[in-house]
Amino acid sequence: MLKGISPAIGPELLVTLHRMGHGDEIVLADAHFPGESLGKRVIRADGVNICTLLDGILPLFALDTYVSDPLIMMAPSGNDTLDPAVEAAYRQVILKHEPGAPPIVRISRFAFYERAKEAFAVVMTGETAKYGNIILKKGVTPL
Repeated sequence: MLKGISPAIGPELLVTLHRMGHGDEIVLADAHFPGESLGKRVIRADGVNICTLLDGILPLFALDTYVSDPLIMMAPSGNDTLDPAVEAAYRQVILKHEPGAPPIVRISRFAFYERAKEAFAVVMTGETAKYGNIILKKGVTPL
């Protein structure tokens, strides 16, 4: 363990966050996401929910301020509905660390999958919320 770094951030995730460059994306995927099928690099964070990971990642990770959509979630398919509490919980953690963060953008399931294929890494979590996946686009770390 390290001081100032959440115990939810394991060594593999920490080195991945460090190796990512400006504009690279990381997917925090729910437990049902096909991460092993889609991801170039897959990191396991089983048993850890996405809010806990956001709270551990965002003190270390600047969101991209050069794009309008550094935060992306999956839109519901067909007649599915969203639980608005999921996005609200994520947003609360995001705003704690990035008070000026833009709103979360929703894209279709298959567009999300295509983004995941190109992402720097996919983190498979223990999140069980339906449509709980989120993509973070890394920005430039302020000096």
